Amino acid sequence: MKYTLSLRINFLRVRQIFRSRLCLVRQAPRCLKSKAGIDSKNCAPFKYLFSRCVVVMDLYYTLAGFVVGLLVGLTSIGGGALMTPVLIVVFQVPLVTAVSTDLLYAAITKCGGVVNYYRQKMINWHVVALMLAGSLPGSWMTLNYLQQLDDMVQIESLINNVLGVSLLLTSLAVFFRSRIQRISETVGANTKYRNIVKFRPLITVVTGLGLGALVTLSSVGAGALGTALLIICYPRMKMPEIVGTDLLHAVILTSVAGVGHYSMGSIDFNLLMYLIIGSLPGVFIGSHYGVKLSPTLMQPIMGVVLLVIGGHFIFS
Repeated sequence: MKYTLSLRINFLRVRQIFRSRLCLVRQAPRCLKSKAGIDSKNCAPFKYLFSRCVVVMDLYYTLAGFVVGLLVGLTSIGGGALMTPVLIVVFQVPLVTAVSTDLLYAAITKCGGVVNYYRQKMINWHVVALMLAGSLPGSWMTLNYLQQLDDMVQIESLINNVLGVSLLLTSLAVFFRSRIQRISETVGANTKYRNIVKFRPLITVVTGLGLGALVTLSSVGAGALGTALLIICYPRMKMPEIVGTDLLHAVILTSVAGVGHYSMGSIDFNLLMYLIIGSLPGVFIGSHYGVKLSPTLMQPIMGVVLLVIGGHFIFS
């Protein structure tokens, strides 16, 4: 019997094939790694189908990385808010594995942007230090809490709810980014704002604490939410400097959180490799054409998408 997978599969059948592949992955060790009681001839067709299904899925992972990287380049919205839902909803990747893998994926894909902003001297190191003073302890405490939970169902339920909330908050930050910036500039020009300035370092540390916990649990929010928080706290800071500062903080935070998830054994490095292979050219192409697109067009579209996905995770 011949097993073939056509490259002309229509979109409505893609998800069914993804689920079939996941079923094969779960069943393969029973047949391929059984010590006794299995006839090797009976496993031959299964090995053939399994090997080819894995190759096709790897190509889909690379394609997903390219599409998400393209959208990140076009819209400047963080990869975590897009990649994690894609892995969970489309590819049926386990919730914990998707979040853990996406943390390192986000850290790696954002490194190139950090280098560019560093060369242009668009990073406020003092603000980065204040944010890390809150976010790193927040991430560490969250990781310790997760390690103390023995029930995987409880962990997945917690991550699922936090992921939905993070996506909703990110969608609001994307929707009202321009308005937040205008209001923040108006407030910053007010002389009464000077009384709050002395508390700004403390506010930055506290918001970093919450952001660290949120990102560690969901892999979402380091980009869009971090930028919105910096706009509010530092209204006189130029937008490129805000983006560069938040980018460096996001890289460090997601790297530390990713290492913590690695210690829990929940990162799929093969999946990570294929995502990165696709995302790097996608980010390059998207950033090239992104400057020609109006933010007033792309931001509402991405905001609606994130709002719908966030609602799906909360109410599902």
